[in-house]
Amino acid sequence: MSLLVLDVVGLTPRLLPHMPNLRRMAEPGFTATLDTVFPALTCPVQSSFLTGLSPAGHGIVGNGWYFRELGEVLLWRQHNALVHGDKLWDAARRDRPGYRVANVCWWYAMGAATDLTVTPRPVYHADGRKQPDCYTRPPELHDRLTGEFGDFPLFTYWGPTASLTSSRWIIGVARRILTTDVPDLTLVYVPHLDYDLQRSGPDGPEAVAAARAVDLALRPLLEAAAVGGHTVVALSEYGITPARRPVDVNRALRREGLLNVHTQAGMEYLDPWTSRAFAVADHQIAHVYVRDPGDVPRARKIVGELSGVDTVLDRAGQEALGVAHERAGELTAIAEPGAWFTYYYWLDDDRAPDFARTVEIHRKPGYDPAELFFDPADPLVKLRAATALARKKLGLRYAMRVVPLDPSPVRGSHGRLPDSAEDGPVLLCSDPRPARDRIHATEVKALLLSLS
Repeated sequence: MSLLVLDVVGLTPRLLPHMPNLRRMAEPGFTATLDTVFPALTCPVQSSFLTGLSPAGHGIVGNGWYFRELGEVLLWRQHNALVHGDKLWDAARRDRPGYRVANVCWWYAMGAATDLTVTPRPVYHADGRKQPDCYTRPPELHDRLTGEFGDFPLFTYWGPTASLTSSRWIIGVARRILTTDVPDLTLVYVPHLDYDLQRSGPDGPEAVAAARAVDLALRPLLEAAAVGGHTVVALSEYGITPARRPVDVNRALRREGLLNVHTQAGMEYLDPWTSRAFAVADHQIAHVYVRDPGDVPRARKIVGELSGVDTVLDRAGQEALGVAHERAGELTAIAEPGAWFTYYYWLDDDRAPDFARTVEIHRKPGYDPAELFFDPADPLVKLRAATALARKKLGLRYAMRVVPLDPSPVRGSHGRLPDSAEDGPVLLCSDPRPARDRIHATEVKALLLSLS
């Protein structure tokens, strides 16, 4: 019997009543509270699902971190070798040689020992243009899938135009792989809830509409799984909670003389090589990297006194929460409920780097949820976007400078451990045999192996 695992990002018990197709799938089986790992972020949690380890064990301490050996902050890397530990597919193959695995858009897909892989991978042309595309393994899968479903819809996968379109593409591709290639395990990442809940918060009508929309989009895949006799597990990495208070942790460190910048073409760039302390902001957590151990107490005091900061972990605190790893900062800040961390380090918006106003997940030294919005302060923002898109279609270089530098539109965030189970992740399974009321993220690997 083959297994379909759906990572429905942002799914919570609070939203589940609006998702009848997912609930129907689990009626013969069970629904359980899913206790997530810290930090409750995509890359750490997915890595825990697949290795059975905490971030201290698999090393994925955030969606990115400061690579000390490179002197660079890098987010959203893709190579599976970054994830330490025994992977789910390797464990399965020890008992079942030839066990076949498909990965449809789960993170760290590149270089993983999976049999079929589909993951976003834009084409970066020599003239600076970025063209939507995907990476597949085997290579011939690319033309087969894009011929049927079109190019991967990158600009609806993230950014101001992020929408259900990208999730529909992923779901369609997953259905085709499930029914045509019939792997033993198919992993599918469904991101849509993440967008609208960060934009509008998890409590309003927008969240309900998003939950209903993604549930409806999942129905053909769930029906195909039922017809094919596949076991289905649907789970989530975290729940998104209301958040309206941005916390400028790097600006505080700069004002106190610990963070340095360098200037090029009138723009300021974070200088991690000379900074005594800086933070890699990642939703509601921030790893604070402190070069000199003697500065740790001062950095902790500066960050801990900021309004919106709940606590600042030292190494002992990191060990208690399972995130103590050499990739973590010397300190880890956790935002209060309702707050989240910006990556901003400049003190004058006129000195911000040009990438700050664009969707640029690889150049920003921290996560930027403002990328989900067109700048509300710019009345011509959509005209500028249309002009840039026209240049792109003509094969000309372009810059989509449409992202606000004011983070106030953000309404939801995650990263803290949930204060309520209703706002945390959940797991649903179509098979009743391993039923239980609660399961920890580090136990998901064993659960999936038992169902394989």
